[in-house]
Amino acid sequence: MNRPRYDILDGLRGVAAVMVLLYHVFNDAKSFFVWPAPVYEFYHGFLGVDFFFILSGFVMGYAYDESLTPVPSPGRGGTLTFGGFVKRRLIRLHPMVVMGVILGLIAFLIQGCTKWDGTEVSLQAVMWATLLGLFLIPSPLGMDVRGNTEAFPLNGPHWSLFFEYIGSLLYGILLHRLPTKWLRVWVACGIFSIAAYALLQEGGGVAYGWSSEPMNLLGGALRMLYAYPMGLLMARMFRQRKPEPLQGPVFLFCSLALVVLLGLPLFGGKESETIYQLVCLFSFFPGIIWIGARGMVSGRQQRAVSFLGRLSYPLYATHFPLIYLYITWVARDDAPYQGYIHPWLLVIITLVASVLIATLCLLFYDEPLRKWLSRKK
Repeated sequence: MNRPRYDILDGLRGVAAVMVLLYHVFNDAKSFFVWPAPVYEFYHGFLGVDFFFILSGFVMGYAYDESLTPVPSPGRGGTLTFGGFVKRRLIRLHPMVVMGVILGLIAFLIQGCTKWDGTEVSLQAVMWATLLGLFLIPSPLGMDVRGNTEAFPLNGPHWSLFFEYIGSLLYGILLHRLPTKWLRVWVACGIFSIAAYALLQEGGGVAYGWSSEPMNLLGGALRMLYAYPMGLLMARMFRQRKPEPLQGPVFLFCSLALVVLLGLPLFGGKESETIYQLVCLFSFFPGIIWIGARGMVSGRQQRAVSFLGRLSYPLYATHFPLIYLYITWVARDDAPYQGYIHPWLLVIITLVASVLIATLCLLFYDEPLRKWLSRKK
């Protein structure tokens, strides 16, 4: 079946990836730099992960709902087995997982193989962290080589890719079989669960999933278990209603909305901050995706938006090792930048290097390797 591409949604994925990058640059180092508030904030960039999850569910439903079936069946119209689906997801996601771990290992070696408190790490622990990372398995608390409980200490953001894998498997095994009415029930339960979790946690909010601590992992699971099915439900509703395409600068409007939502500074109180995050998850993000799916781009704008979408995953998967080096650089008592490199120059170097590395990975590693694997599978 020939389906139109949602180019704007691809581009919005790239916008969200850039906002996550800005969030990590400015927020992870703000305890070391005193930026003029609210310049350093981009505080809600971490919600870009929830936007990714909803968008992934939408794309999965759009791409596979009518083709995925355990056994090819003319009556059902399915042409793709579960095994074929898993192969496609592995080919799409895992090459950059491997590259992200390799870059994370290089960064850790450059840092001197020490935890953040200066404690030396054994070679055996580094090898275990690398092996677990390559297979996208969370590191137990006792094997955290950085000492801040990260589930994936060589490349922290891989925690969301771990849940992306779980979401894909859940879709391939169960969610694509659910009638729409039961999918609505699932989403309603997901809304209740993540809202209750966010409101009852001591710190509030939904910024969980990155740590191997059980309650933190639970928070990450709840984020995915709401957002992924939400995107799938939206894809089914979109396909059924077939809304009219929107004219005008839809990509610009959606991009500005996403930048504002992810770039706002901290609201202050636990309750107001938590409510804002939940409103983004339950209303703003689905609305942006729905509007973006109705928009159209062409010509040069289409090519630019397409490239931004292609770059989004490599940028997300590879930027954090540079953030580790960046934090190490500015956190040292004898920080080398003092008197030589202005903090803003370090920011520019980190941002430019992140985009450059992601572009090189996209053009010379990820896309060529995926094409080769697709032919071989």
